[in-house]
Amino acid sequence: MHEYTGAIHMHSTFSDGTGKPDEIAGFASEVGLDYIILTDHNNIGAKTFGFEKWYDGTMMIVGYELNDLGNRNHYLVFGLDKLVGTFKDIGNNELGCELSVKEYVRQVKDLGGTGFIAHPFEKRNHFPEHPPYPWTYWNTDYFDGIEIWNHMSEWVEDLNDKNKFQRFLHPLKSIVQPCKEAVQKWDELNKKRKVVAIGSVDAHAHKQSFLGFYKVEVFPYKVLFKSIRTNVILDEEIKKNDMQSFEHFKNLIIKSLREGRSYITNSYWGDARGFRFFAEYNNEIYELGDEIIYDTSASKKIVFRTYAPKDVTLKFVKNGICIDECTGTGGVWDVDESGNYRVECWLGDKAWIFSNHIRVLNSL
Repeated sequence: MHEYTGAIHMHSTFSDGTGKPDEIAGFASEVGLDYIILTDHNNIGAKTFGFEKWYDGTMMIVGYELNDLGNRNHYLVFGLDKLVGTFKDIGNNELGCELSVKEYVRQVKDLGGTGFIAHPFEKRNHFPEHPPYPWTYWNTDYFDGIEIWNHMSEWVEDLNDKNKFQRFLHPLKSIVQPCKEAVQKWDELNKKRKVVAIGSVDAHAHKQSFLGFYKVEVFPYKVLFKSIRTNVILDEEIKKNDMQSFEHFKNLIIKSLREGRSYITNSYWGDARGFRFFAEYNNEIYELGDEIIYDTSASKKIVFRTYAPKDVTLKFVKNGICIDECTGTGGVWDVDESGNYRVECWLGDKAWIFSNHIRVLNSL
């Protein structure tokens, strides 16, 4: 297996970001990211103008972020070369998707795209010019996953008059853990069907007035690229800077995200590469995102194993409930029940790593 680290969900000058796509990719390369996924609002101009390519070892993949005409229900779309149902005003400005959320989630799936619900439970009490955009339509099974950790959303939601100075100066230290409601919803959804999770930065590099005197860049791209990442596991080694194989490896990354062969980490607390969570059953190895068909009539148990790059508090979670906790760099658990299993790695009260599930289904 081969592991690659990347950042998802960011905006350029093709929508409401302040950086050009090549500038953003340059920042990603500087901090050692293997891939990034650009998601401008209702816009794939970056792809049209040839920005989807290698940048000194970093792959820029161009997706987009859909929303309805009321600017609700934001939806990250990967793997499509055209926009779904975008509506423009007389000035040719993208306003949103003319389709309903029910329609565009279904159409993305029908066209072979991969879709993730963005910041599903976003709340904001400050910055009225940047209101929250929570997800409101759950009556569909056509989305592939949800964003459980969004740096920008978490940073803004906990902002208040007492802490805003420190948060402006240190935009990474205050990011504690994924959205609790999103994690709970993710675990709940997996009781019905496979739903995977990603983490993101939601970078815009917005400039805000500070102390009423000057503007500061609150979320610089390079800074956010050191925070929430989604690491993918591939069966092939990527040929970096090789444009002939670009589409192949781009599709492998998107497939890994869609299948949950990935985990989420806050890289501010350390490089998580080397983390593993897998299961052994009937002489087979099952990785992140896999499903195990368990023979309840047999006496053999499933063995789950995890390894962390440094000492952590390991939480072994079944169907959203922590059923065991230990400290160290590894853990082993025997299981003889169906359920959705994952692990969390904590450094004190700070979340560091959240794995995707390995699902155990009873044989018929």
